Amino acid sequence: MSANAPTQAITPQLRQWIVEQAQSGHAPDVVLKAMRDAGWDEDVAIEAMESTLREHLAQSAPRTQTGPGSALPPAATVPEPALEASPLYIDAVDRRVHVLSVQSQPRIVVFGDLLSAEECEALVGLARPRMARSRTVATKTGGEEINVDRTSDGMFFQRGETDLITRIEARIAALLRWPLENGEGLQILRYGPGAEYKPHYDYFDPAEPGTPSILKRGGQRVGTLVMYLGEPERGGGTVFPDVHLEVAPKRGNAVFFSYDRPHPSTRTLHGGSPVLAGEKWIATKWLREREFA
Repeated sequence: MSANAPTQAITPQLRQWIVEQAQSGHAPDVVLKAMRDAGWDEDVAIEAMESTLREHLAQSAPRTQTGPGSALPPAATVPEPALEASPLYIDAVDRRVHVLSVQSQPRIVVFGDLLSAEECEALVGLARPRMARSRTVATKTGGEEINVDRTSDGMFFQRGETDLITRIEARIAALLRWPLENGEGLQILRYGPGAEYKPHYDYFDPAEPGTPSILKRGGQRVGTLVMYLGEPERGGGTVFPDVHLEVAPKRGNAVFFSYDRPHPSTRTLHGGSPVLAGEKWIATKWLREREFA
């Protein structure tokens, strides 16, 4: 593999090499490092990897019943903040929210000052007496289960359960331009020292037998907003391994990401890094395709 061409063209030979590395089980970061070591510009290398693997995945994925000749689940409409004019702030009903960083593919937006310190403390105070070992949705059955990958305590608020919850949910709906009724109730999580949530996807796997039952309550999840309520002393960032991104758990800030289909091609694999000191509190809002009842 040579990178001597001044334009560093993405050739068929390079694409074949990338596919061979993936088929051999090499992780994306290993392939990227090999390309950088060979002299490839990082942006060109990333584009070559992404486009090549996306095309290869589409060609090799099994056909589904979602439409004639369709290789992937169909794309859905997703929440989208008002970012067209590259704003520094977005007015969300009762609060001016900072736009700290924006990524397009996948869509990941970091917001600042979404919640006040007082709101963070109030949410933690309301949740603390109701905390229990966190559970996840069991896509094999449609129920809930304790997941060994998620070592946190948590609880759910009903949508509109208190005036505080109502105010925050209205703010989120305006910020993300998504109907309030399409949101699940807020989940509050506490991660103590050593607690983590290993990388996972938030959509419901269509291949699991329990998914059809889950989807009756509003369809697929299409977006996630993670709000930081309490800062750990060290660790606890939200990581996106496929795009080499880590978001620091700064109190009052939040990270939003969307996924238009229940498929790894969305590159929304994410997790909560282990808390190394102190404790981390977060509030998560999952957004569905339709009204969540």
